[in-house]
Amino acid sequence: MTIQAHIASLEKKHGDLEEELQAILSSPSSDDREIADLKRRKLRLKDQVQRLKASTRH
Repeated sequence: MTIQAHIASLEKKHGDLEEELQAILSSPSSDDREIADLKRRKLRLKDQVQRLKASTRH
């Protein structure tokens, strides 16, 4: 898998997590731990994408 394909895959996963997070937030019985977990996972993916993009600029 090329770096660009890997970045695209991570960005898609990040978008999927965002959709899942929005669905949970709109639910009246949202679980704070699940929300925090999703936010952490999104942040990890975002950090990975930024590191990969930075490494390809050199």
